[in-house]
Amino acid sequence: MRANPHEPSFGRRLWLHALSLLAWKPATRPWHFPVLASLCVGIPALTGVAVGRFDAGVLGSIGGLVILYMPHTPVPHRMVTLAVSALGLTACFALGVATGFNPYLSAATLGLVTALVTLVTRYFALPPPGSFFFVLVTAVAGTLPFDPAALPAHVGLFVLGAIQACLLAFFYSLLAGNRAPAAPPHRPPAQPVAALVPDVAVIGAFVGGSLLLAQSLGLHNPYWVPISCAAIMQGATFRAVWHRQVHRIAGTAIGMGLTWLIFSLPFNAWGLVAVIMALNFLVEFLVVRHYGLAVIFITPLTVLLAEASAMNASPDQLVLARMLDIVLGSVIGFVGGGVLHHPELLRALGLRRPRAE
Repeated sequence: MRANPHEPSFGRRLWLHALSLLAWKPATRPWHFPVLASLCVGIPALTGVAVGRFDAGVLGSIGGLVILYMPHTPVPHRMVTLAVSALGLTACFALGVATGFNPYLSAATLGLVTALVTLVTRYFALPPPGSFFFVLVTAVAGTLPFDPAALPAHVGLFVLGAIQACLLAFFYSLLAGNRAPAAPPHRPPAQPVAALVPDVAVIGAFVGGSLLLAQSLGLHNPYWVPISCAAIMQGATFRAVWHRQVHRIAGTAIGMGLTWLIFSLPFNAWGLVAVIMALNFLVEFLVVRHYGLAVIFITPLTVLLAEASAMNASPDQLVLARMLDIVLGSVIGFVGGGVLHHPELLRALGLRRPRAE
């Protein structure tokens, strides 16, 4: 017999949780925004194919991902937000590329970048995707072949992709009209910055450490290890609801199956760009409606942008390698989340959360 007769039974609570996993949310973005996002990612890749440098076009496409940080606010605030996001993503990419020659320096850089961008996105309460693509860009950049002579060109291509995304966003804003609500004033979080430092320090240490572990194990292009670790730990740190983690795990597993199918089909460069644009459209269409469905398409999109040059590789080996990366990163992330939820462990590490006044 339940102590509170008005409290739902265990079966009822389980059913309600299951329904929440399947909930379809109303759209908060206009229907044409996914088209804009697809163009921002697709135009650099199409240009690269046209001039016979698909690999260079993909670097510009990664820079075009800055469009995902465009808020639904008036044009001045929108463009400033995009410009700052582009600058931050460029800095992350440049640091990742410049430190990729040394596994220890690369891991330390990724850990520091993760901690800083997590602190900033938490303090300013940035909506999704939050710090995700900052971590992703840094991790992917660190796996590029290190060539000091090519560093300026790589960063330049990334910047060009970000600039064209900002230009498209500006013209899109003029054509779509300025019916956005006023930009909300920044309100600092209830906790002071000092209260955020222990959490972001642990996140940075575990994400950077996960990359170092993956490199020491000899994993090929192990960018998914720190990305998966960061995704799990951010959910724990930001108190995201538990079903978002279920969405990540289930969506990634299905997405890897879709990745295997894409790499098994005989796409040429033009067809591959079309697939990238279609995946980006589906991600932006679904992410505000159902996160789990969006993750299904985020996974192959990320793999394609990072491994487009590996289209001739065995799809079985590629998918198995990425699944190993995801499992390893998720396990490390769960361990890190456990540390975050045990204040005594934080105190043992010398990280104390200030007491609420």
